[in-house]
Amino acid sequence: MLKVVRLNAVTYPVEQQEIDELASADATLVPIEGTTPQEIGAATADCDALIVIAAKVTASIVRGLERCRTIARAGAGIDNIAVDAATERGIIVSNVPDYGTCEVAEHTLTLLLAAARQLPEMMRAMHAGRWSARHDPRVHRLAGRVLGLLGFGAIARAVAARAGAFGLRLLAHDPRGDRQAAERHGVELVGFNRLLRESDFLSIHVPLTGQTRHLIDAAALAQMKPTAILINTARGAIVDEAALVEALRSRRLGAAALDVFETIDVFSLDAPPPPHPLLDLNNVILTPHSAGSSVEATRDSKVRAARHVAQVLTGRWPDFVVNSGVRPWFDLPGAGGAPESS
Repeated sequence: MLKVVRLNAVTYPVEQQEIDELASADATLVPIEGTTPQEIGAATADCDALIVIAAKVTASIVRGLERCRTIARAGAGIDNIAVDAATERGIIVSNVPDYGTCEVAEHTLTLLLAAARQLPEMMRAMHAGRWSARHDPRVHRLAGRVLGLLGFGAIARAVAARAGAFGLRLLAHDPRGDRQAAERHGVELVGFNRLLRESDFLSIHVPLTGQTRHLIDAAALAQMKPTAILINTARGAIVDEAALVEALRSRRLGAAALDVFETIDVFSLDAPPPPHPLLDLNNVILTPHSAGSSVEATRDSKVRAARHVAQVLTGRWPDFVVNSGVRPWFDLPGAGGAPESS
């Protein structure tokens, strides 16, 4: 039988449906957590396919794959996979591009509302018997305030569809933004600097690339309103974390609501919280990269990733191909070529 290694099997337990999908391709699933590159490398050297959720599949790991045909990401982002190295070796990389769209949009609005209404402070006040917290001068009416969306892809559009009900004015910056979609959602497409200057809430919805790494740096933060709230449910390293901490400490930025982090590994097995300045600030709301999570979304992403592997192992292109220019090192009988890149 063909061997499929499934990483992150402790933090994301294997579903029976994954096993069933692979069985249809005469493949057996080998589950491991994969906490180190050495563990991953040893387990995957002879695998026919690899399924990954959160673990990092580095270029050195990819170069050690002796007969792997495909790497399937059970999720949307692929910044934890050395895609270029896989392409060089003729390995197809797939993903689930619409994973958690509703969930991330809901979580983004949850963070926005919690920060705007000062819910953590109100909770602390209740425990301390400080009923006067209801007069907190940082709490303002949402209607008429500006929500800025950095990026205007599927998730940002889902946020816009929900945010409009609160009477928020919507701006977005995306050089490739769909103007018709923007008009449908009542969103004005603007330049990056204007987005920074005018947003009362700035929500990040771009992938992590060489161009977006530290896109929100000290200079960008300095352009934002001192009362603004930064929301990040995309990738931690899009924000220069050290610069953000400094802006929050000095109150040059009102608050931050973060689900992703540059230097906190929330995918390690449960452990005591690490020493980190974000955990010591009282003007932040932090969640452990849970924005895309729901019982339904998590199960769906795992099953679809297994299905993508089964498709490749039975001689077909997967539904979604990240590296559409790849030339597989193996034959794909009956396949007419890679689908459009997702």
